[in-house]
Amino acid sequence: MLTGDQVRATVGWIADQQARDGALPWFTGGRLDPWDSVEAAMALDVGGEHARAAAAYRWLAGVQRPDGSWAGDYVHGRETSPAAESNHAGYLAVGAWHSWLVSGDEELVAELWPAVRAGLDIVTRMQLPGGAIGWALRPDGSPDDTALLTGSSSLFQALRCGLALAALRGDTQPDWELAVTDLGTALRTRPEDFADRSRFSMDWYYPVLGGAVTGEEARERLAAGWDTFVVPGLGARCVADRPWVTGAETCELALALAAAGQRDAAIEQVAAMQHLRDDDGSYWTGLVFADGVRWPVERTTWTAGAVVLAADALSGATAAADLFPDPSALPPAGTAEEPADADWLPGGAGTVLP
Repeated sequence: MLTGDQVRATVGWIADQQARDGALPWFTGGRLDPWDSVEAAMALDVGGEHARAAAAYRWLAGVQRPDGSWAGDYVHGRETSPAAESNHAGYLAVGAWHSWLVSGDEELVAELWPAVRAGLDIVTRMQLPGGAIGWALRPDGSPDDTALLTGSSSLFQALRCGLALAALRGDTQPDWELAVTDLGTALRTRPEDFADRSRFSMDWYYPVLGGAVTGEEARERLAAGWDTFVVPGLGARCVADRPWVTGAETCELALALAAAGQRDAAIEQVAAMQHLRDDDGSYWTGLVFADGVRWPVERTTWTAGAVVLAADALSGATAAADLFPDPSALPPAGTAEEPADADWLPGGAGTVLP
């Protein structure tokens, strides 16, 4: 499916898009949003580019606003979309925990901790009655009363990673513990608390990917939407009613399948989306399969990052390979049991890419 050299090429392509100041945009000179930048930085850590991943996280910490939020988008370091979205505020926690699992770099954790804490503190302030998280702040600083299922599922994972970091730092965060408990209940039992975006595949698999829905319930949820979203041999649709498969959604679905214990189905999805791979190791965002046209005409670091994260989850090449099933239960870097078959990535099981 993917050779070690191919994964190395993908990681190298992501690294080539990074600016000298550490900013990690969608592609060289393009927009940067905090969530996607973290996803791409996680792939750099999987590929052994820890210094580059750390630089991306330091850049994000450096542009964090005093209230703990980030802008929705940046171009060349300037805010281009001012909206303070909750999923952006929380996701640095996932990147920081992932980086520690891979590298064991406690100095970086200590450096990033104030930014992680400020981001998750604002997330908890955006929590609505019933547990869901408002998707953004209004101009007056109050949380919007619309909650998005995908964003809240991502924040469930972010809060769990934040609690793991808090334990590592010896800095208990009882407000986060209450928030993640209420959020998990909302995600599992109160779908009416979230805006109806059921035509988007992310709302289908993200409660599983983020860890709120597990076990047999996770497998039933994935089975229920399979025929709606999965195009055999091509990957997952982004939107149910459009003939458009996208690479990042397909690989995130693979991560959700892996978290649900459906490894073979996950491998099948990563294999199916390889038609989006370019010769330099990058990945096109998507394909309008009705016309055989790649769209949008762009190759993005976050699509490439999702491929690398899926490869790690399925090969067990790093100590962060099990990040999605249960981030709080993972061992420190270098102490995970050696997986049985990591031949997708160079060096065999239990290694990071040189």
